[in-house]
Amino acid sequence: MKALILTATLSVAAAAASQAAAQDYELSIYSGWQTAPHSRVSGDYPGGGDYDALIGWDGKSFEMPPYYGLRGTWWRSETFGVALEFTHAKVYAPDDEREAIGFDSMEFTDGHNLLTLNAMRRWPEQWGTATPYAGAGLGIAFPHVDVETTGGDKTFGYQLTGPAVRLLAGVSYPISERVSIFGEYQFTYSSNEADLDGGGSLETDIKTNAINVGLSLNF
Repeated sequence: MKALILTATLSVAAAAASQAAAQDYELSIYSGWQTAPHSRVSGDYPGGGDYDALIGWDGKSFEMPPYYGLRGTWWRSETFGVALEFTHAKVYAPDDEREAIGFDSMEFTDGHNLLTLNAMRRWPEQWGTATPYAGAGLGIAFPHVDVETTGGDKTFGYQLTGPAVRLLAGVSYPISERVSIFGEYQFTYSSNEADLDGGGSLETDIKTNAINVGLSLNF
């Protein structure tokens, strides 16, 4: 499955590069309310032994560092575009749940970073000057892994942990010739395999749900 997602990502990128120059460009920045439902965390402790638990992740979108995203879209026509999107999401394991399986910290908060190549579709002039849009993307997860066991083994750094998928839908509204505001719903999924210092490992599939608001510059 992971190999299929990564292969598809490269195929979409090659197809996008072979197309004609974009008709117009759009640079977007957003933030909002991001959550993450439960997922299983499993792996090996540094030094030996294994663990497996269901973790109820916290998003804490508005605490430092904040949740945010950037998206650059090349609109190839009035309705179709290709976008490169980066999201700085966050997930924290609650204190009682991580302590129960022997961890003093377990979080991806600087952040749970995702980079995807998206196919975008928009429907101009459907709702007056407002433009609905949707997109789907494939890419990679490269979170900042911040994990410490109760035994003192600490992992702190960025890692490439696996493939990622993104789905989004929203509405954009122009406030000037070049500037638009937008609101959207976004879902992401990533399959993560991280290495822990001292020879351990951590595996988890992380899903996020977000309501975003943002600003776009069109040029």
